[in-house]
Amino acid sequence: MIALMRGFVKCLAGLVLLISLAFPALAQLDARAKSYYEDWLRTANRAENVIDASRASNIALEQLRSELTAFRQTFQTKRGENGERIQTLQGQLDALGAPPGEGEEEPEDIAELRAALTQQLNQLKVPRIVAEEAYSRADGLINEIDKIVRERLTKRLFERGTSPLNPEHWPGALRDLVHASRAVGNETLSQLRNDTTSERISGELVGILGLLLIGLLLILRSRYWAHRAGDYLRRYGARGSGVWTFVVSLLQVLLPLIGVIFLCAAVDVSGILGVRGSILLDSVPAWAFIMLSFHWLGEQLYANQIENDLLPVQENNQAETRFLIDMMAVILVLQDLFSKIEQIQNIPDKSSAVYAFPLITCAALILLRLHRIGAKQRQAQTDEDGGERAIVAGANRVIAVVRRVIYLLGFAGPVLAALGYLNAAEAVMYPSMITLAMLAGLFVLQNFLADLYGFVSRKGAAARDSLFTALIGFALALVALPLLALIWGARVADLTELWSNFLEGFQVGDTRISPTAFLTFAVVFAVGYGLTRLVQGSLRNTLLPKTRIDVGGQNAIASGMGYVGIFLAALVAISMAGLDLSSLAIVAGALSVGIGFGLQTIVSNFVSGIILLVERPVSKGDWIEVGGLMGYVRDISVRSTRIETFDRTDVIVPNSDLITGTVTNYTRGNTVGRVIVPVGVSYGTDPRKVEAILIEVAKAHPMVLMNPAPSVVFQGFGADSLDFEIRAILRDVNWVLSVKSDMNYDIARRFDEAGIEIPFAQRDIWIRNPDALAAAATEAAQGIKAPEAAVTASNPPPSPSKKRPDRPDLDDLSSADDGDGSEDGDADR
Repeated sequence: MIALMRGFVKCLAGLVLLISLAFPALAQLDARAKSYYEDWLRTANRAENVIDASRASNIALEQLRSELTAFRQTFQTKRGENGERIQTLQGQLDALGAPPGEGEEEPEDIAELRAALTQQLNQLKVPRIVAEEAYSRADGLINEIDKIVRERLTKRLFERGTSPLNPEHWPGALRDLVHASRAVGNETLSQLRNDTTSERISGELVGILGLLLIGLLLILRSRYWAHRAGDYLRRYGARGSGVWTFVVSLLQVLLPLIGVIFLCAAVDVSGILGVRGSILLDSVPAWAFIMLSFHWLGEQLYANQIENDLLPVQENNQAETRFLIDMMAVILVLQDLFSKIEQIQNIPDKSSAVYAFPLITCAALILLRLHRIGAKQRQAQTDEDGGERAIVAGANRVIAVVRRVIYLLGFAGPVLAALGYLNAAEAVMYPSMITLAMLAGLFVLQNFLADLYGFVSRKGAAARDSLFTALIGFALALVALPLLALIWGARVADLTELWSNFLEGFQVGDTRISPTAFLTFAVVFAVGYGLTRLVQGSLRNTLLPKTRIDVGGQNAIASGMGYVGIFLAALVAISMAGLDLSSLAIVAGALSVGIGFGLQTIVSNFVSGIILLVERPVSKGDWIEVGGLMGYVRDISVRSTRIETFDRTDVIVPNSDLITGTVTNYTRGNTVGRVIVPVGVSYGTDPRKVEAILIEVAKAHPMVLMNPAPSVVFQGFGADSLDFEIRAILRDVNWVLSVKSDMNYDIARRFDEAGIEIPFAQRDIWIRNPDALAAAATEAAQGIKAPEAAVTASNPPPSPSKKRPDRPDLDDLSSADDGDGSEDGDADR
């Protein structure tokens, strides 16, 4: 079936090629383009043959894949060319209308124009068609190669060999190891006895000695030179911040590593090693880097006391944990050494299993011990702090999950190796240790970047708890993802394929959304947004204050300019990014349905906000009352309005409430408003005298306008007093409470001077059956229980009445007859 599909694709490609040759466009292609396409056809045919045979090695397949990837990238670029020109030509043809039908004639000039435009359109479309076909073919071949390689790797991963616990294999493994060591040693001795090697050493003696001297000095004096460099750098500041200490620690890794490279170069120049020794020598710098970096990691974790859930930093286990970290490096180096020996000596698989099992077991024991130390540390932290502590700034519980998974896989390594699944055991054991080290190294790097930020921003140690540190941790986590993928067996080709797909983007209708388009949109929109805010600031602070527009109008104009600017910036950004929004009509329709059901309140507030900004029934600074709330309007946004009440609290009111509800605006248009001061006087007081005093009080206040003049209204006869009201118009209604208070003070003073009384409410209490009450009191005094319900009151128990000394007659009122023989307050009791 696959072969038939490939044959169909070949036929289709040939047909497209023949059709393209029929057009004049391909005749205009230069010889270089034709030669490139012919190379592509040969490469594609060779790739199909290799895939069908499926006998090539993984290295050969990877090489072939890289060639196909290069062709695919070229075709991806070509298939997007001339898009604007094709669209223009198609628009011109559409403007000419549909071609005439059978039996119909078209004017000669229009027919010639249509033919010329059609020819140009075909000339531009042919290269895109060819590139599209070639891109699809290359992409399919790459996917087939990836599938073959993955199947081989999976098969090798789960391949079962001999168990290393079988004692029959141990003598043979020892012999193979001794034989490999002797082979390297004999090869080196042979090279030393060779006259050519002696002549080479003699000729390059000065260079060899120079390389050896430099290498030894860098290794032996690296710590001293690193500290001297740190002392020199501290002259520029940041003393005590930890920045230069980190740089010194890096120098203590870098300088010895360079020294090892110099020593290896000296040995290589001397030529004393053979082929096997040279292969091992090429790996020595990498082994040195592993040893130095793991040792550096242990020092940094404990020097800075970086709390993490991967490599514990408990004080009483510090030396043991650092030793375990160094042993992890030793195991990784030995594992790579044995792998190199297997390659150069062709050691049998049963012997390889015997070599690998002790290393895997030691690695599992190290992980187990680190896990137990970490458990003790977390328990101690829980007992001390009463809860789980944060690992570092920017880390979270995900790290704890990663730790548990890594330790679990590490424990599974010896079991798999003992059962004969050596490849699977190595695939889970060594990546687990490297992952622990790499994540802990990211914590150290994050700590250094936080110290560096604290030095630059002058925040000091407080920078470690800042937002910048959290963002740095997130960025480092993103950078670590591809490294972790490579550690756990991902191929570089897989990552490049993912990156290529990411750059290519995805198709939405006729529009392709890619990171380039998104970046263009973000940059253009950011520029437009910045210009909009700049214009808003200029209007609000420079231009509008010089006009006669009120504050509310200025705010409305500035806000409207902001919305228009952001809308235009979005349109320009979409256009510059090449996004076609017409293809999103269906999505927009679906969203409109969702808005109608789920977001109708938000949309209502949004529309109400626009109405408020346009009509301005309420402006910034107005004193309003809405929904029982009273205060000043401090800000009007597109969704809500912020009102500051008189007790200085902010209340957020949805804009729809201001449009659909009843709103009282006390200062709309102007601040002139009316104050009403109610006053009650006792019966028997001359009303005209009261009116004259109140008029004088009103006119005496400086906030009261004389036009219209204040007035006094005799409201009527109240239950306890004669009721009057002062009604006056104020210059500024915002001072209404102060004016009312001032008038009340003045009224109290003037009434006291004039002997006018302000009465208070009176209540009369009537007692029914006073004889029964007296009898009950007598029985209670004699210790006899009074009959229940002997006494009933016409009202609830009254509070002691207040008796005015200047008006004794108010407390001695007698009961009045209603005319029906009953007393007041006695009905229905």
